[in-house]
Amino acid sequence: MRTILIIGAGRSASSLIQYLLSKSETEQLHLVIGDLSLELAQKKTNNHPNATPIALDIFNMQQRQDAIQKATIVISMLPAHLHIEVAKDCVLFQKHMVTASYISEAMQSLDAEVKAKGLIFMNEIGLDPGIDHMSAMKVIDEIKEKGGKMLLFESFCGGLVAPESDDNIWNYKFTWAPRNVVLAGQGGAAKFIQEGAYKYIPYCNLFRRTEFLEVEGYGRFEAYSNRDSLKYRSVYGLDDVLTLYRGTIRRVGFSKAWNMFVQLGMTDDSYIMEGSEEMTYRQFVNSFLPYHPTDSVELKMRHILKIDQDDIMWDKLVELDLFSRIKKVGLKDATPAQILEKILSDSWTLQPEDKDMIVMYHKFGYELNGITSQIDSKMVCIGDDQMYTAMAKTVGLPVAMAALLILNGKIQTSGVQLPIQKEVYEPILNELELYGVVFNEQAMPYMGYNPDKVFN
Repeated sequence: MRTILIIGAGRSASSLIQYLLSKSETEQLHLVIGDLSLELAQKKTNNHPNATPIALDIFNMQQRQDAIQKATIVISMLPAHLHIEVAKDCVLFQKHMVTASYISEAMQSLDAEVKAKGLIFMNEIGLDPGIDHMSAMKVIDEIKEKGGKMLLFESFCGGLVAPESDDNIWNYKFTWAPRNVVLAGQGGAAKFIQEGAYKYIPYCNLFRRTEFLEVEGYGRFEAYSNRDSLKYRSVYGLDDVLTLYRGTIRRVGFSKAWNMFVQLGMTDDSYIMEGSEEMTYRQFVNSFLPYHPTDSVELKMRHILKIDQDDIMWDKLVELDLFSRIKKVGLKDATPAQILEKILSDSWTLQPEDKDMIVMYHKFGYELNGITSQIDSKMVCIGDDQMYTAMAKTVGLPVAMAALLILNGKIQTSGVQLPIQKEVYEPILNELELYGVVFNEQAMPYMGYNPDKVFN
């Protein structure tokens, strides 16, 4: 039996574990599932004979190294900043490693040593990053193989609530880490390139600069810019592309409403609010409003945001129970962002019967034989339930598939890498289709960003 050590049994690990257990007999696999919570690891194994749950504290070096030393390959589903100690042990004991996280500088620094030992450290093989890389490179490579020249690449992805579970006027619920949603876009201006010109959007304007997207059968969406769209320009071989833009998908109207929190300062995570533990939701809101001897919190809020009481924006604020005199924050020494996350979690937490949805949308503009064309590639994935969510499926399945390909010698390239090579993306994209992760590609006229352009 070949041993796969999976470190971390959280929400993203459910489909990953289910997939590998389903292959365990034919592929001769034994899974060791390690988590700080033995109970959680046991729950994910479901008493399968080819799985062993263990309590694993990755800060306990002896415990961590013992588990890694016994493995054939290691899958780390830990938070991104915790991968590095696992990675160093994988180098020490000469084990392949797979993660769904972005390649950090610390991880990249191991590349020479990983290559020298003939190891494969596959990173960024989840959803975004992951499926976005693979589905993009497939089409980009196909265009280039025909002799086409890339002009435009836009990529959008979002974790949303499925239509049948969409029951609030924000058309949104938390399908992944709420903190990441609250802090989205902070830490510098969004930057991208459009028709050859560099563009920048400061955080204060980020949620008022959106692009609309239509997905057949699911309606209209919007997308706001990711912080750094240029990060993968060279990686994707798009150094000369005229337009490169990556964005996050939401339902239309979300960004305009979210911008109210940004303008008020409620998404700030840089300071602690005094007395936060005993603060009511209403007092939290009032903290960001000017003093007035007679006006209510509601009146002050509408005045500063310049919205009327019959505006849908107002209804969205009321729906969150922001003005409650009874509900308390209950968080000691909390930042505005932490308090906002707590308030939103009251309304936006997925209920047991709720399903989530992933939407991914790529646009490829290119020139071939003097003719400009465009391909739009769209993928929608709906979760099964709260255990096997669309997010767990799209993050976990490619991780599991990559690990099996490495074990079986189907991936040969060594080093610290992401899944942009054909030997990686082709088999994984093909197999993902069997699990409902299907990209529908459609030929479109290339519009670019010049409405006065004369088209062929």
